[in-house]
Amino acid sequence: MQVKKPTLFISLIPVITLVTLLAYNVFVFHDDSSYGPNQLALLFTAFLTAGIGHFYLKVDYKELEAKAIDAVGVSLQAIVILLVVGALIGVWILNGVVPTMIFYGIKIINPTLFLPVCLVICSIVSLATGSSWSTVGTVGIALIGIGKTLGIPEGMIAGAIVSGSYFGDKMSPLSDTTNLAPAMAGTDLFSHIRHMVYTSGPAIIISFLLFLGIGLFYDVGSYNPENIDKLLVLMQDNFNISLLLFTLPLIVFVLVYKKMPALPALAIGVILGCVYALIFQWDLISKMNTVGGFTGAYKQVLSVAFDGFKLESGNEVLDKLLSRGGMSGMLNTVWLILMAMIFGGMMEATKMLETIAQSILKLVSSVATLVGATLGTSIFLNLTTSDQYIAIVVSGRMFKNAYDEYDLDPKNLSRAVEDGATVTSVLVPWNTCGAYFAGVMGIATLTYLPFAFFNLLSPVISLILANTGYTMVKNEQGQN
Repeated sequence: MQVKKPTLFISLIPVITLVTLLAYNVFVFHDDSSYGPNQLALLFTAFLTAGIGHFYLKVDYKELEAKAIDAVGVSLQAIVILLVVGALIGVWILNGVVPTMIFYGIKIINPTLFLPVCLVICSIVSLATGSSWSTVGTVGIALIGIGKTLGIPEGMIAGAIVSGSYFGDKMSPLSDTTNLAPAMAGTDLFSHIRHMVYTSGPAIIISFLLFLGIGLFYDVGSYNPENIDKLLVLMQDNFNISLLLFTLPLIVFVLVYKKMPALPALAIGVILGCVYALIFQWDLISKMNTVGGFTGAYKQVLSVAFDGFKLESGNEVLDKLLSRGGMSGMLNTVWLILMAMIFGGMMEATKMLETIAQSILKLVSSVATLVGATLGTSIFLNLTTSDQYIAIVVSGRMFKNAYDEYDLDPKNLSRAVEDGATVTSVLVPWNTCGAYFAGVMGIATLTYLPFAFFNLLSPVISLILANTGYTMVKNEQGQN
């Protein structure tokens, strides 16, 4: 049976169908669109792609299925990390780490300066660890709690966390994406990082000023010092608040900084978190414990790890703030990732992605359009393959020869790939990154998207530089 090559029209049918369904889901279900409707839209579009591939393009169904399974395999690491972070959040609330972070954070941080401070903290942590995922899974959840308590809208808080986390991730030599992009483009790591300063530097400075402006002019109407004091007292009544608890996140940060992979480092955080819970919060566990003794305590700690922490203090704000986490709380996000990867696998198996990519290359006629095509393709791959690593690898390979033809240094390509693929992945609700951040923070992707200033600005600044020609280094100029 002769396999047909898909035309651009045929290739765009699944993409247009998916975008239409997702947009309609947002219109109908609003923030709840990622809790089932979007998963079904992705699954339906995957079946549509497979149907076109098998019946019209004559692709063997077993090959389509194999590609979909391979795509799911690519996402397994992200899924396992997501489940471990779910357990970590629940356990770190139980053992008092998150309440302690929130307690001292509220005491130290002024509501006016919270957003820029949040941006700086996440930038530093992510730069030191090389992981935006680890940053949001540790200090990020505490900052969400502090910000909500101070009366700041959750979209703004999450936007500051995302912006800072991704700036640090991009500029850290420990980051996997920061290492992957230059490897695909054919340049070295530190030339790549130095070249990203021209786009990431202005983007983070503008983001800082925007968050500072919001803090100065936004009226935090719900902020009441008396209510905050009551919450602090309630925290002390329910948890053993101790500075010693900061040693646990410090251990995890050191492990990641020493280049231990994120998964084992976070797993150690969960295991030690259980030990800390027994040491620091025995009274709390005893109150929750219906069995008694060590067996009852063991049962309670594990229940929190897989099903989340539930606080019943009588204060609605505090109970909502600290009742979360657990592996089960991440299952909806896991479902979203699985459906997205199946769709991406079907698009790849039918060669529809390849057809669309080749059509984009035909539009390139200058350095500016080349960078624009790189950025656009990277973003498009984030939307369709639902994985930033695939977007980085495919974009890097696809445009390498084109950059050589324009006599451009490969670091121009690696920077454009990062500005397009890495930073926008977290803005796509069904992308592994967008799903992960939304799941961990408990805030819908579309809620924080307008405030993820760094992520929105990076591709725009990259495109502006390409159009002016500034920093578009030629091959003969050598490395900066």
